[in-house]
Amino acid sequence: MHRERTDSMSSSSVYFTASQGASSPNDGETSEGGYSTAYAESDYTDRETDREEGDREPEQESEEEEEEDKSCATVLTLRQEDSQEEEVDEEDRVEEEEEEEQEGMTRLEVVTEVPSGELALLLAQTDILHTGDASLKAEGFRLLLANKAQYGDSREFLWRLARAYRDMYESTNDKQEKRSYAEQGREEAEIALRKNGLNAECHKWFAVLTGLASQYESMHGKLKSSHILKEHLDRAIALRDDDPLCFYLLGRWCYEVANLGWLEKKAAAALYEQPPASSLHDALENFLKAEELSPGFSKTVRLYIAKCHKELGNISEARNWTALALKMPTTANDDDTTSNLEVQLRVLTDKANDQLFSTGDQ
Repeated sequence: MHRERTDSMSSSSVYFTASQGASSPNDGETSEGGYSTAYAESDYTDRETDREEGDREPEQESEEEEEEDKSCATVLTLRQEDSQEEEVDEEDRVEEEEEEEQEGMTRLEVVTEVPSGELALLLAQTDILHTGDASLKAEGFRLLLANKAQYGDSREFLWRLARAYRDMYESTNDKQEKRSYAEQGREEAEIALRKNGLNAECHKWFAVLTGLASQYESMHGKLKSSHILKEHLDRAIALRDDDPLCFYLLGRWCYEVANLGWLEKKAAAALYEQPPASSLHDALENFLKAEELSPGFSKTVRLYIAKCHKELGNISEARNWTALALKMPTTANDDDTTSNLEVQLRVLTDKANDQLFSTGDQ
């Protein structure tokens, strides 16, 4: 704690001098030596007084010097104490900064913690099953559920469980089952996020399952979920900018916002001071980024690229991308919209073929 310094006040020296009265020739009796008795007594008294005062003055000066020395010593002591306290404060500040740095390093170590032992083997196994067909994905889902009681506190375990719920959502056609998988998966992803907010996978799968669960909500619920989805996609991309799925999903978000109807725009304006806004150009940019990161990532990505070009009036580009998409098999990265897009865009290639045949006949 800083102590206010006070300036020392040394006592000022005070000197006493005897005042000699004015002599008068008529005062007193005359002694034998020709001096007035009164004057003699007065002179004697004055001389004695002067001697006493002369003796006292060195003593007084000595005492005052001692007081000044004490005052200086007090000031010096106070300054030393202040200096020591400042040094202690500085040391405390440095120690606090070191503790904060250590805490930051600890937090970073927690974020980058790598599972080991049986958990690591379990997660590796589920990662492999996730890349398989529907039956293998279902096996991975059951494996995660069976081990949830033991590893449910692990962040790495939880986001994989959320991903498995999404796999199960894609594997069924039952609407109630789809809704259940989407909502439960979103809950698991949210728990994973609370445990690790600096993990791109946690943000990504929370965004994915939020989007799936929003399909069963009201219009206002969908708009709120859309806002949440965008927020977590942005965070996932900020943490990891090489995931094609995130850019594909962001492209979908941009495309849907660009095509909001009048009623949806009014509802969004009522919910937010700055309602979501995007364009077909934004959507196309994100779809192209997904394709750039992983060429042939999915048929759906190429179909959306073709659709954006078509709506922007780039018919030639739309036909080229449609042709590229139709050459690809449907994969796990495709979703329910793929078949609808194929029907919409196949017309472009059919018209191109008709024109080609017509030119050949001529």
